[in-house]
Amino acid sequence: MNDDIRDQLGEAERTFEGSPGTIEEGLDVDDAELVQLRRACRLLEVGSNHLDQGYYTVVIESAFVAIERTIQFRLIHDGAMSAAEVISSHRRLYQRGAEIGLYDDAFGEELAELWNRNRTKTYYRLGIATKEQAEAMYRLANDIHRHLIDMTRVSHECICRD
Repeated sequence: MNDDIRDQLGEAERTFEGSPGTIEEGLDVDDAELVQLRRACRLLEVGSNHLDQGYYTVVIESAFVAIERTIQFRLIHDGAMSAAEVISSHRRLYQRGAEIGLYDDAFGEELAELWNRNRTKTYYRLGIATKEQAEAMYRLANDIHRHLIDMTRVSHECICRD
C-alpha cells in the first residue's frame, strides 16, 4: 500500500479513538436502547431514499440491519440484554427476540433463514439484488420496526418519517 493510503488508514483510526466530534442528529441520546431504536430509524430512512434510486443491495442491507437494531432495542428496553452486551450471531439475536416473546420461535427461525439464505447471497454477489427483493425487505423491516416499537412506552422516541 502506498504511504498516502497508509496515512489515511491512520487518520481513520484516530477519528474513532479521539473524543467525539459532530454527532449525527437524532442519535445524540445517552440511553443505549434509544441509540439502537434511532439507528434503526436512520437505516429505514436510508433504505427508503435509496429504493427510488435503484440501489437495491443497499436497501436490502439496511433492511436487515434495521430489523436487527430494532430487535436489539427491544431486548435492551425489555431488560433481556444489557447495553454492553454484544450478540454477534444474527441467528442468536433472532432467537433472543423469540425467547422474550417479541415473536414466536418459528418467526425467529424464518428471519434467521432469510438472513442466512438471502442476505449473504446479495452481499457477496452470489445473487444480484432486485427491485422486488428490495421492496419486500424494506416493507418487512418497516413493519417489524413499527410493530415492535408501538408496544413500548418510548414509541414517541422513534424518529422515522412516515
